[in-house]
Amino acid sequence: MIVDAQDTSARRTYVDRILEHWYEDEGAEALVQGTRRLTRGEARRQLFRLGHALRGQGLAPGDGVGLFLANRVDSVLVQLAVHLIGCRVVFLPPEPGPGELAALVEQSRARAVVTDPLFAGRAADAAGRSVHAPVLLGLGPCEQRCPDLLSLAAECPATRPEGVPAPGPDEAVTVLYTGGTLGRPKLASHTHRLYETVLDLVDDGPRDSRSAFFPAMDPATDRVLTATLLTHGSGHLTSIQALVTGSALVVLPEFEAGAALAALREERITTTMFVPPMLYALLDHPECVPGVLPALRRVVVGGAACSPSRLRQAVEVFGPVISQGYGQSEALGIAAFGAEELASEGARRPELWRSCGRAIADTEIEIRAEDSTAALPVRAVGEVCVRGDTVMLGYYEDPARTAEVLHDGWLRTGDIGYLDADGHLYLVDRAKDIIVTGSTSDNVYSRVLEDFLLTLPGVRNAAALGVPDEEFGEAVQVFLATAAGADVVPESVGAAVTAELGELYTPRRTVLLDELPTTKVGKVDKKALRAAWTSGALGASS
Repeated sequence: MIVDAQDTSARRTYVDRILEHWYEDEGAEALVQGTRRLTRGEARRQLFRLGHALRGQGLAPGDGVGLFLANRVDSVLVQLAVHLIGCRVVFLPPEPGPGELAALVEQSRARAVVTDPLFAGRAADAAGRSVHAPVLLGLGPCEQRCPDLLSLAAECPATRPEGVPAPGPDEAVTVLYTGGTLGRPKLASHTHRLYETVLDLVDDGPRDSRSAFFPAMDPATDRVLTATLLTHGSGHLTSIQALVTGSALVVLPEFEAGAALAALREERITTTMFVPPMLYALLDHPECVPGVLPALRRVVVGGAACSPSRLRQAVEVFGPVISQGYGQSEALGIAAFGAEELASEGARRPELWRSCGRAIADTEIEIRAEDSTAALPVRAVGEVCVRGDTVMLGYYEDPARTAEVLHDGWLRTGDIGYLDADGHLYLVDRAKDIIVTGSTSDNVYSRVLEDFLLTLPGVRNAAALGVPDEEFGEAVQVFLATAAGADVVPESVGAAVTAELGELYTPRRTVLLDELPTTKVGKVDKKALRAAWTSGALGASS
């Protein structure tokens, strides 16, 4: 994927940009994880060694390399090394079960799988089921006795691998897992255009608030914390954004509110990204008070819908530093709301706290009805459709499902929302999360209900589900994570919902919990909630 840095006629890629920084001021800090701190020079040399070590396993340009990695500095470097030698990155996140993980490795046609020792058993099982027989490499010693990539790299030269062709215009260079049916994963594949978009926005600077998804940064002062998983789009983009600007990247091994707060404070973090449950947990920490993080200048909130009341609380605690971003694996950047605009315009137009902003630069958004290519008028609710360079090439090795969502460059996102007259996008639900209930089978938008529930005293987090109902097909059921000592009465919750949103939204049951289950990336896990409720693991409803 990367050509020689001296060949100025060839396309410069994002790894070239990173290396330009890593050749300058070699003693400056580049990568940090706890007590491990790599300078730019050390990071560059280790990157080259890893590239040679991967090549030594027979990998050639265009080959897929599965990355089943935890949040570590070495994980960042391995991902860069795969692109450095022209191979395709296949992110393997930790949440799929054994069968789904094996199907993911198989469908991605991975020639090798690099695993963190923590996941080595699962990685070995998945690789062993693949007819492509990928080589298994450990990022450190593993019980499976597979080759240790770090040990192999230690014996390799610290010079840049040569002879790597530039990627083709429609060549998949990065593949992200994005769900699917059992045994048939959907793998969103992206070309080099995704990274060129990042570089263009960095080079051009923040033209307006819609560049908040990739904000301008100063390598002399900015320090970026990656708290979400590096194998998900949010963690990947956060790390790339830091590195292409020459900023120091601090990697949080796993999220816990106290540890995150300590890292933000001790590492003088200026920029980070959280999914909503992470932000909520941070806000609920007793040490999270106004003025605790004076260095913090920007927090991007994305990955899932965020409660307007919690956003306002975050601004009260951290100041006007909260940006909203909206994207998905199929389109890693769609809309954004800059911190300054959100704080100032939100004071004048409170409804904007429910918006995820306007289309980022060079991206178009339309709202369409089902099975229609015509745009709906302002404020009409329909499916969010998007076109731009952050949109995927397609689902890897899956033309049928690609054709279902991509047409003439437009992606049907599966999210339901509307646009206002100024182009601000408002999401009301995922298509699959809409609850159809009532005597006339009307739509209950779980996002609308959850946002309201989070305004109630004592409610820390909320999830709304549709459960089977003989009379209406589905009934509304809500699950609330409540604060310690809070006196939340289920009947009062139902009455408040009815008064504010109407009888259609009134929950049939309200279940109080200490915590809501979350996925590895920090989103509320509605599948786990539904399974736990169906099995009776959550006990009697309230």
